[in-house]
Amino acid sequence: MNNDKVFQMDFGKVYGLLLDKAARKGRTKAEVDEVICWLTGYSPEQLETSRSAAVCYGDFFRNAPQPNPNRALIKGVVCGVRVEEVEDPLMREIRYLDKLIDELAKGKPMEKILRK
Repeated sequence: MNNDKVFQMDFGKVYGLLLDKAARKGRTKAEVDEVICWLTGYSPEQLETSRSAAVCYGDFFRNAPQPNPNRALIKGVVCGVRVEEVEDPLMREIRYLDKLIDELAKGKPMEKILRK
C-alpha cells in the first residue's frame, strides 16, 4: 500500500481498528483517546468530531492542533520499519500513533507510553 492510499483512508475506520487492537488486550477507549489526544493535541471533543465526520487519515494529522513535542521521543519498530527513520513527515506521524497503540496493547503503563 502506498502512502497516498493510507492518507486517504477514513479516520473513523482506522480509529475503530486501533480501538479494536487495544480492546483485545484489555485496554479501554478512554486510554486510546488519551494516547491520540496526547500525540495530536486534539481535545476529546475534537477527536470525537473527527471520528464521526468524513475526515481522511492524512488530514486528521495535517490538521492536528498541537502535535506533542515529545513525540520525537517515540522510537522503535512498527511493521518492520523504524518510526524514527520514516522520511515522509506525515507517514512518520501515522507510525508514531501505530507505535503508541502497539505499546498500549502490550500492556505498557500509560506514563511510559506518554513519555512522562
